[in-house]
Amino acid sequence: MATTSNYTSTSSGELCAKKSSCRSNWVLNREGCCIKTAEDKGRGVYASRVIPPQTVIEVSPVLLFTRTEYEDYGRHTILDHYTFKWRDGRMALALGLGSLFNHSSHPNVSYTIDPAHDCIRYTSTRTINPDEELCIFYGHKLWFDPVGTAANLEPQVCLDQNDQSAFLDILAIDSEIDEAEQWDTKYPNDILEGEALPFIWKKLQIDEEEESMEEIRTMQAWAVDIPDSKYIATMLKWLKQSGLESDTLSHLKRIRKKDSISTLLLSVSSSVPVLPTNVDIGDPYRISVPCNPALTQTSLVLKNTLWPTVYAPRRKWEPEKWSIAKVQWARDAISHILRKTARIMSSDELPVVAHVPKPFEDEALLSRSFTAGDTRMSTGHPLRHAAMNIIRDVADWRAKTSPPDLLPDPLKSAISELPSDGSLGISDTSCNGTNYLLTGLTLFITHEPCIMCSMALLHSRVKEVFYIVPMPQTGGCGGSACLPALKGVNHRYSIAHWRSREGGAALAHLDEQIDA
Repeated sequence: MATTSNYTSTSSGELCAKKSSCRSNWVLNREGCCIKTAEDKGRGVYASRVIPPQTVIEVSPVLLFTRTEYEDYGRHTILDHYTFKWRDGRMALALGLGSLFNHSSHPNVSYTIDPAHDCIRYTSTRTINPDEELCIFYGHKLWFDPVGTAANLEPQVCLDQNDQSAFLDILAIDSEIDEAEQWDTKYPNDILEGEALPFIWKKLQIDEEEESMEEIRTMQAWAVDIPDSKYIATMLKWLKQSGLESDTLSHLKRIRKKDSISTLLLSVSSSVPVLPTNVDIGDPYRISVPCNPALTQTSLVLKNTLWPTVYAPRRKWEPEKWSIAKVQWARDAISHILRKTARIMSSDELPVVAHVPKPFEDEALLSRSFTAGDTRMSTGHPLRHAAMNIIRDVADWRAKTSPPDLLPDPLKSAISELPSDGSLGISDTSCNGTNYLLTGLTLFITHEPCIMCSMALLHSRVKEVFYIVPMPQTGGCGGSACLPALKGVNHRYSIAHWRSREGGAALAHLDEQIDA
């Protein structure tokens, strides 16, 4: 919550309230909260009875002002002591108890902004005892000097087996993201580089190029022959409108001419592309194409024997440029996994959360987002890592939403031979197929994936991985090993370490011997 002014010690209302603090001790909601006045702080919210952890204390509706309304009128009134910046730039006033929570660097209450319903949900982060003040974290950039909060907020009852300080660190990072510098949205396509980016790209240190046929990494793609060259322009126009294009094939030429026949490269989708019926062309078929551009002349000659390949000697696996709008898309994803992690801190699960959002530019690749946590504790299953769970979730969803008639012929045959009574628990709408599950997609995860998960991500053809906490003993994205940089693997993906504005990630750390 990027507040502008929410501290109440200077308003005349508080000065009057100090004279009648006992009389103001009324229970105001179902959780037994009341208002008291503290020396040098003014009014605040206090507990009248024990409030357990993860209790929803208050849901405050929000009154919103346009920026112009607030600049012209609101900031000149007492509202200026209670309003804060809403996420779309408007100013907000939390009704109910929302405007009366004081600040603490060790809060016992977290908040979640719900822009869809214009409200804020306040939840206890630990056990709160009678007569204890309920405080939230305003952020790192305070406009006042905190007064006497530390002694009042020493927790008397902590979470059973969790490190409370780690939980509060999550809230601090999340608040940092909410308060992160907002660039001028008039120029969303401006490119950010270097220190302006909130993450650091990891160099894969690939020293050797694929300079023999045995070393060339390939992938399966769909292609179609176009016997009559007059249809090439029509098919290229259709391809742009079909939603099949993706960055996965950006290093390859679209048309190959050989023996008076032109061949169009279509996509790497798992399903057979449905071609237009008004054009006289052949049926789609699969071919092997290079996974990467050519970095040397020798490599270019070899890769061109498979398919015409782009010569890019300077790329050296450098990630694409990031615009202001795309960085904000990534910030939203990081904020999402931090909030999800905060909600599971009081459970017995390991605090590892993975998220695959809808792609920033090519939503045809995935029409919805996915989030998954680590469930090894609750399931008693050693393979239920967050990354593995999200790969499975995407796989299940794609299998259920892929039309059976678009599956490759071998799968159609396999399905037709299955019992029709469903006795195997498999149906034509739940068959996974041979698709590469995360092709062209981005994974955001709280902790660096382990070696098992990193290899699963490689096989799933993920485009890039962003993690917050490095795992030097068990990580597979640069910790104990870097899987996509290994010689001989048939796919590379970019890796980035997300950093907070302070230069570090103070998230809940796992034991270094535990793999994420």
